[in-house]
Amino acid sequence: MKPLVLSAAAVFTFASGPLLAADAQELLKEKACLSCHTVDKKLVGPAYKEVAAKYKSRKDAEAYLVKKIKEGSTGVWGPIPMPPNGTVSDDDAKTLAKYILTVK
Repeated sequence: MKPLVLSAAAVFTFASGPLLAADAQELLKEKACLSCHTVDKKLVGPAYKEVAAKYKSRKDAEAYLVKKIKEGSTGVWGPIPMPPNGTVSDDDAKTLAKYILTVK
């Protein structure tokens, strides 16, 4: 019975990656994140690749990005502030943060 449980867990873990990316892509559009950010090039704000590279070694990276996504920030990536995103729920912010940290 244990191998079956482990197999199911492995399938869920590997399957959740594409699901996370698909959910995050929808949220990026829905919450207008792509107005200022792209995956690989600086637009108004930093590219998600840059964000992932900067914060991937932080133990609290996900929580840190959730806070930045929800509350905004000033002066971290230059003079243009990131506004707070009051329409982003905690769960959506976590989904976005997890996705951003996977971008390479």
